[in-house]
Amino acid sequence: MPDSASGPDLAETVIAGIRANATRRTAIVTGAGRGIGAAIAERLAKDGHRVAVIDLRASDTQDTVDRIQKAGGEAIGVGADVGDSDAVKAAVAQVAVELGSPTILVNNAGILRDNLLFKMTDDDWDAVMSVHLRGAFLMTRAVQAFQVEARWGRVVNLSSISALGNRGQANYSAAKAGIQGFTKTIAIELGRYNVTANSIAPGMIATDMLRATAERINVPFEVFMGEAAKDIPVGRWGLPEDIAAAASFFASEEAGFVSGQVLYVAGGPKS
Repeated sequence: MPDSASGPDLAETVIAGIRANATRRTAIVTGAGRGIGAAIAERLAKDGHRVAVIDLRASDTQDTVDRIQKAGGEAIGVGADVGDSDAVKAAVAQVAVELGSPTILVNNAGILRDNLLFKMTDDDWDAVMSVHLRGAFLMTRAVQAFQVEARWGRVVNLSSISALGNRGQANYSAAKAGIQGFTKTIAIELGRYNVTANSIAPGMIATDMLRATAERINVPFEVFMGEAAKDIPVGRWGLPEDIAAAASFFASEEAGFVSGQVLYVAGGPKS
């Protein structure tokens, strides 16, 4: 499995992105300590943006921040529970002070508490809703104030193909379906301020989260992903960089007339 771009190649793309991007923005990416979030944070840095890497603990962000900074980008790490209103307000305020007013927001933070419905506990349900759905709400509410003031903004919310339904994931599926409705609503509300909102619904992406799913059903990760790839039209599973590429587009100047959309990045059609 290839690692994210690093070293001279990443440095060259970061510098090129900074030069090409006449208007550098401040971006916030939640759940960016690893996996998809880390890939998105690094991609936005390549695009020339300042990036705030948010995860539950500041220490969890260090590897991502280090890679961006070593490549010549500008990034800070912030620890915050996105489901906690006070923590979100403090985190966004810190970003505004240290990097500038945030106008790009990627709501990626997520957890799994998979179980069949009759085994699922109240805590299983509440924890997933708090991070995925409440977290997206709290972060977007905090950042939209800066976007409205700037009369420019991009919100990118991470959904999932599980929004279409998936055994053992009543909580996760409901949260990810909710993300799609939330995205479409804020696209309507914030569009007049030149703020777009779009959602990415990843398919089978090689991440630690999917590794946990494989462990839950007692299947070796390589076998789990290999079997999944057989049902994907392009013949492979996805990488975090595939999702980062979609996020880069949605966060770009060129995507200003694209809003309220759900993009399934799954190697084939989903409905």
